[in-house]
Amino acid sequence: MGSRLPLVQAPSFEFLVPALVLTNQKLPLAIQQPGNSSHLLHPCEGPGCHSLELRNTSLQEVSGAVVVSGLLQGMLGLLGAPGHLFLHCGPLVLAPSLVVAGLSAHREVALFCSGHWGLALLLILLMVVCSQHLGSCQLPPCPWRPASTSSTCTRIPAFRLLSVLVPVACVWIISALLGLSVIPLELSAPTEAPWFWLPHPTEWVWPLLTPRALAAGISMALATSISSLGCYALCGWLLHLPCPPPHACSRGLSLEGLGSVLAGMLGSPLGTASSFPNVGTVSLIQAGSQRVAHLVGLLCVALGLSPRLAHLLTTIPLPVLGGVLGVTQAVVVSTGFSNFHLADIDSGRNVFIVGFSIFMALLLPRWLREAPVLLSTGWSPLDVLLHSLLAEHIFLAGLLGFLLENTIPGTRLERGLGQGLPSPFTAQEAWMPQNSREKAAQEYELPLPLQNLCPCIPQQACCLCPLPEDPGNEEGGPAEPGETADLLPGFGEQYPRSSREELRPH
Repeated sequence: MGSRLPLVQAPSFEFLVPALVLTNQKLPLAIQQPGNSSHLLHPCEGPGCHSLELRNTSLQEVSGAVVVSGLLQGMLGLLGAPGHLFLHCGPLVLAPSLVVAGLSAHREVALFCSGHWGLALLLILLMVVCSQHLGSCQLPPCPWRPASTSSTCTRIPAFRLLSVLVPVACVWIISALLGLSVIPLELSAPTEAPWFWLPHPTEWVWPLLTPRALAAGISMALATSISSLGCYALCGWLLHLPCPPPHACSRGLSLEGLGSVLAGMLGSPLGTASSFPNVGTVSLIQAGSQRVAHLVGLLCVALGLSPRLAHLLTTIPLPVLGGVLGVTQAVVVSTGFSNFHLADIDSGRNVFIVGFSIFMALLLPRWLREAPVLLSTGWSPLDVLLHSLLAEHIFLAGLLGFLLENTIPGTRLERGLGQGLPSPFTAQEAWMPQNSREKAAQEYELPLPLQNLCPCIPQQACCLCPLPEDPGNEEGGPAEPGETADLLPGFGEQYPRSSREELRPH
């Protein structure tokens, strides 16, 4: 019911940064002793100390921030604001955001891999060999049958489909046999987890809504919205689909907000969003079917209902996780660079926008880590908001790229927007034949039972449903016969089919 892309919602780094800022923000941990002429501040200790209670409610504040983030993101999706703003995000906005999103995770990847570089390098080598060197090798589904009958069967790219699962399983088993499992002490501690557990809000403490949590929630909502929009565009590009329409973006963000609200009510410190590692995995295995996402979602629900089964995932060594992130984030970076060709990259205007957006998005968080005292307003909620936003790489890249792209004068052809189509990937769509464009556009439509409910949706939420096609209202008026014909004969037929068409079962 969301964006209709094969994406799995998961916690992302954009939730982690505001959560860390909120928990690390200094609280009033001291009180002034009465009658002391020196006016010294002494730490408050004892059961009746209010500062100790404030420190114990840090996790509640983070959960409250997640709830605020989900409410704000869902409201923005229902209003259709992200979908309409996405129409003004050309290649010079999306490409720097994707590059920064991929590069910004290098510190975490290096931290995970530093536990044992041998395991990490072995995993990376196996993933590269299976997905790239052996990716074109296809095996018949029934190799024991005679050649005459197996030749008519659909051949399966087994190495490409298993390019993530098999290396992770192999390195996981090798590390267990050699005793090289690198697991944090908090996760390796033996716990008596039940086989079945039904989460409900009343089991844990309720989220705490404070001005600080409200500020952190606003920064979470803005950062995750930009990140999710980038994931939508990236997934569509890797699957050779047109750019997601506004109604698909609005529906996707609305349901992501609903997931964050549920996560915060259950006491989780992180919400749900479309993650770049998931998109990188989709690119490696080229599984563009929605059934795969449905199956993974059901598997995650089953693991969430069985804490003992979910505890098995904590035995995965951190170098294995670091190796997977290293390969998937590399796909995100390379895809961001490949999108620059859609615009006139030789233009001085575009060179400045790209360089300034990427460099400043990497510089400002580094400056904030080195000198956090310089940005102190004296009001804790405002400090949390500013620190959270300035520490989000993808938010800075998206904001700077959007402002510069839409304020600096430039032609539509120079900006990579084509002739009259406000889409970031107009060049790709122009190469597709008309029937392929229509079939690809149907991927973003709601299922048929839900399409019948669109007339019942209030006018305020009509942005969640696709608008009826009206060629006369498009910019530039209706096209004349032969105006959009391919200049090169047979060029449209040579466009590769989307990965969904190749892998979807008939």
